[in-house]
Amino acid sequence: MKTLDMRGQPCPIPVVNARKALDEQGAKGVVVLVDNIVAVQNLEKMALGTGRTFSCAKDGEWYKASIVNGADSGLAPERDGLLEPAAAAKDPSRGPVVLITAEAMGRGADDLGRLLLKGFVFSLTRLDPPPEAVVFLNGGALLTAEGANSVPDLKTLVENGSEILTCGTCANYYKTAETLAVGKIVDMTAITDLLAKASGVITI
Repeated sequence: MKTLDMRGQPCPIPVVNARKALDEQGAKGVVVLVDNIVAVQNLEKMALGTGRTFSCAKDGEWYKASIVNGADSGLAPERDGLLEPAAAAKDPSRGPVVLITAEAMGRGADDLGRLLLKGFVFSLTRLDPPPEAVVFLNGGALLTAEGANSVPDLKTLVENGSEILTCGTCANYYKTAETLAVGKIVDMTAITDLLAKASGVITI
């Protein structure tokens, strides 16, 4: 099988290159070398979501992920349960996608900004319909980690039917992947697809 050295490459580059190699005619599979657990998780989601077999072993500070093409590979659509069919994407009964890009809201005093953002997240739990998803990027990734004051309200959103998604590159940068308290980690390709098909997008 072909080996791809993706150590040091940010998401979604390892997933994109692995998928390209797997789709080559006659490819039996691919071995991908990565240096963080977030990349491993994203490769696993891609593999299982497309009917392939996935395994991984750790070697020192890096990971060796193996993906093997199955009988149905290439036929199943690349989905991870986050996205609805395109025909339903503009359904007005679906709430917006909320994009939170910082740990504080607005410009000015940081303490005030964090208080405002906590209030905003709480207000999302009152929306009807609830947000389709709340996506956390950059400093926003800190809000889904253990100990963040927004976690209880985010768990309420999950109970209400919302997806809570944290950017994998951001979680890796802030070292919060191992302390994720709510939702799941996704790569930028999944975030882009979700935003493109959303009924509306609110950015904070």
